Amino acid sequence: MPTDPSSLATHRVQASDSRAVTLGTVHWSPKKSFWFLGMASGALFGGALTFSWAAFGLFLGSTAIVLLFGHSLGSHRKLVHDSFKCPLWLEYTLVYLGVHVGLAGPIGLLRQHELRDYAQRMPICHDYLRHGQSFWIDAWWQLNCELNLSHPPEIRLEARISGDPFYRALEATWMVQHVPLVILFYAMGGWGFVFWGVCARVTAGVFGHWLIGYLAHNHGTMEHEVRGAAVQGRNVAFVSLLTMGECWHNNHHAFPGSAKLGLASGEWDPGWWVLLALERLGLAWAMRLPGDLPERPELVLLNPTLRTQPKAGLARRSFRRCVRP
Repeated sequence: MPTDPSSLATHRVQASDSRAVTLGTVHWSPKKSFWFLGMASGALFGGALTFSWAAFGLFLGSTAIVLLFGHSLGSHRKLVHDSFKCPLWLEYTLVYLGVHVGLAGPIGLLRQHELRDYAQRMPICHDYLRHGQSFWIDAWWQLNCELNLSHPPEIRLEARISGDPFYRALEATWMVQHVPLVILFYAMGGWGFVFWGVCARVTAGVFGHWLIGYLAHNHGTMEHEVRGAAVQGRNVAFVSLLTMGECWHNNHHAFPGSAKLGLASGEWDPGWWVLLALERLGLAWAMRLPGDLPERPELVLLNPTLRTQPKAGLARRSFRRCVRP
């Protein structure tokens, strides 16, 4: 029987039962489904009836802000992977913006990410956790359903996050957090601003998160392979700007703790660009690169021509030492 990768020894998810991420049933979640379909209906019907270029501009601007600063930097690179350091007030601000993507509260999102990450590193896992079904089935599952595992593993979150009063408050009120924006946008531009600035933004965030997740686990290029993993991440280059660099998912599967996701020349990574700007302002430091991460014996480099480009001030270690051909 194959052993678990050594990199899972310190993972937030731990399971004593080999069936922990394989056996379970997918069931419809009324709360999740009504949230997404309600927002989508407001975006499609309300947005069509109240369209204006000002409202559309609000949609573009607000969506870019919450995806870049909130989801990519706050929820993912900071809260989940702690790939850089910053003042606590800035961390709170970034994570708060991440809540406005509309996916979940910060603690719930972290638990979802860790379970999926752990499952995908195992030799086999449930199709829900690996985007393993057809396009339409996976869309229904991820946008409207939840997975009920028969033998759920233990998810151990550090007290710094799970016990933080601010994060606990956001977790309990993450849907309500959109109400102040509804009031503000209505005062600014009426229902058109509400439908485009809230409903369309949340719909784009939730639907886009699923769509990129599906593509990044089923279609795209691979520079690295995680041997023995149930699913491989893939790079989906044509959406690099739309995803704020999150589309370099093969890179991320290889080096999940790296603050930089676009590793090769031409792999645009807006999240990394913002981190460099924050570093210049003294608001971010200790950004981790692939060469700063522990060696993973299961990681294999498929394209020897690929190189990282570490920034000045960090140890210039080639990430090739982290992989084994």
